[in-house]
Amino acid sequence: MKILETNLKKGFVKVVPETMDDFWHLYNVIYKNDVVYSYTTREIKPNEKYARPKRGERVRVLLGVKVEDVGWDRLLGRLRIHGTIIEAPEIVPTGAHHTLNITLNTPLTIVKKEWPKHNIERLRNASRTSEKPIIVVAIDDESYVIATTAQYGVETKVEERIKLPGKNEAEKRTAAMSEYFRKTLSSLRQIWALTHRPITIIGVGFVKNDFAKFLQNEASDIAKSVMDVKSVNNSGIVGINEALRSGVLTKTMKQLRVAEETEVVEEVLKRLGKGELNVTYGLEEVEKAEETGAVEKLVLADTVLRDSSDEKRLLMEELMKKVEQKNGSIIVVSTEHEAGAKLLSLSGVAALLRFPIPQ
Repeated sequence: MKILETNLKKGFVKVVPETMDDFWHLYNVIYKNDVVYSYTTREIKPNEKYARPKRGERVRVLLGVKVEDVGWDRLLGRLRIHGTIIEAPEIVPTGAHHTLNITLNTPLTIVKKEWPKHNIERLRNASRTSEKPIIVVAIDDESYVIATTAQYGVETKVEERIKLPGKNEAEKRTAAMSEYFRKTLSSLRQIWALTHRPITIIGVGFVKNDFAKFLQNEASDIAKSVMDVKSVNNSGIVGINEALRSGVLTKTMKQLRVAEETEVVEEVLKRLGKGELNVTYGLEEVEKAEETGAVEKLVLADTVLRDSSDEKRLLMEELMKKVEQKNGSIIVVSTEHEAGAKLLSLSGVAALLRFPIPQ
């Protein structure tokens, strides 16, 4: 994320999204009733007040749109901001609806009545993030999964189950394993060639180590990108989620937001599981904890902010403001990955506390 200008006194921040992850951050920063300015094209029709002679002519204009809805189109790689035009050149009528399609390297200015501290910090963190997302290969003698991590979660690219000859058929098994590795390598190369991202190999048993050695012998260029080889207790995507929870991927994901989000949700669940009193969840209980100054870290599911009614969202924003005023921190967890789903099962609102509060 490139931050071009910040003026909180006037209530605006001007940014340029440079990666797909930046769309995810903007998706969670732009709220209903914010105003977003960006260049777009608008069709000028004859029945409009300032229509030009040519029917259906599209012109490039700078519009200010009061946000009604924000959509993130991962397939097409863009952010769609829909709302009412409140500021425009005179050839475009205000009050009409319009959708701004924000693509990579498109500057946009976001205007809020008040900028929450965690929103500003999120944009700044996005502008500082330089570590590449990684490729995770989960492989054993029954299947392989290749996934890529992003700051919004994990995306499965390839998943395939196999059936190898039994260990009693050593010669056939060796030949089949070699063919299996070549097939996995072919899939991995297609994904790795696009970005040359770092790679972590995980799995149950020794197959992962054998595959890592196979890469060294057969694909030294890819082998150089392998940062770590680790054991997990489960195969496939379940094993990848396990690796996220347990910190196995920490070496290659130190700055990846999904790792931070997973860690904090697991800490909430661990404290709850032990019956500790320095954790709470649910909006009412968290509000009570905030009143005593106990909230050290407020943990929210992204959908709680984005999809709630205006009334509830205002309550949440007021809660966040109070937590920040008392030097607490806030982390908004993506529901695009397992940790977010777990947090939603706790109402989407939880808090780690500075000191125990009797329930």
